[in-house]
Amino acid sequence: MARRNFSMIEYFNRRAEEWKPRLTFQGSTAAEWKAWRGQALETLLELLKEFPEPVEPAPEVIYSIEDDGLIRERVVFDSEENMSVPCVLLKSAETSNDGAAPAILCSHGHGPFGKEPVAGNVSSEGIRSNMAQHNYNYAEQMARRGFVTLSPDLRCFGERADGPDPYPGRDRCNVHFVRGAILGIYTLTLNIWDMMRCVDYLESRPEVDPDKIGMMGLSQGGTMTMFTTAIEPRIKAADIIGYLNPWQDFGIEDANFCGSQIVPEVYRYFDTHDIAGLIAPRPLLLEMGVHDTTFSIESMLKGYEGVKRIYSSAGASDRLWSDIHPGEHAFAANKAFEFFEKHL
Repeated sequence: MARRNFSMIEYFNRRAEEWKPRLTFQGSTAAEWKAWRGQALETLLELLKEFPEPVEPAPEVIYSIEDDGLIRERVVFDSEENMSVPCVLLKSAETSNDGAAPAILCSHGHGPFGKEPVAGNVSSEGIRSNMAQHNYNYAEQMARRGFVTLSPDLRCFGERADGPDPYPGRDRCNVHFVRGAILGIYTLTLNIWDMMRCVDYLESRPEVDPDKIGMMGLSQGGTMTMFTTAIEPRIKAADIIGYLNPWQDFGIEDANFCGSQIVPEVYRYFDTHDIAGLIAPRPLLLEMGVHDTTFSIESMLKGYEGVKRIYSSAGASDRLWSDIHPGEHAFAANKAFEFFEKHL
């Protein structure tokens, strides 16, 4: 009897059963890693399509205040002709303008408040609850450790969300993905562009050593950290929090992502561990919560094993750190401080 099926859910599940990305890393030697990396990076950049044209960023510090031992600044700059980026910059009140401070670009995840909980904004009960749930204020925590931190809003979030529900009953990330796709413009690519321009801004700050810039992020912030660091060599160390797991698990079977987190055909060529592996040989920390209900620990461990193989082939096993912790979908705050202090 024919194996009849009318379900699109089952259709994609079946198609993915034996799926193997065309450029997934299969080597074991340094020479194989080097050859793969060149081809993989070129292909990833092709998938992302064209980046916007750069413009004069015209950065403005809207205000700068001291807040419980930290300097908190609202920063706005232009990343392209038709878009501006709102950010919060945090630094210790004792940080000097001697160009010696390490910096971390801190990306938020998918959620209602954008950068605000990451930067430690406690102005509403909703933000405070969100922060407590995910130990979300990692930009503030890192600033208290002596890092200059920059927390931008991603497109479709925070101040860039066009209000709480611009397309009632629909996910604005998916709507904007489709809107852009008919033009050949992808939200993920645009957000990566903005993150690269954030690195430009950090390099311009008088406090910051441009050779000591890292990046970190939870969930969709992990997406942004993975993709941005893979193609941006100025990011010297990265912490991907609660994200790295195979496309088949969270993309095909669970459909647990949005249009801001993918580009067409990405799984035709790469699994997530391949993209994270493009960060090698730079230092990388992967945080995985045993009780994470957004991405299962079993799936994240699969991703970790794939990254381990790439880092081993690159001769950089000692630069791959893991923090498998007994927490939820959250910043663990166990190894990240030591990791960035050592590598930045």
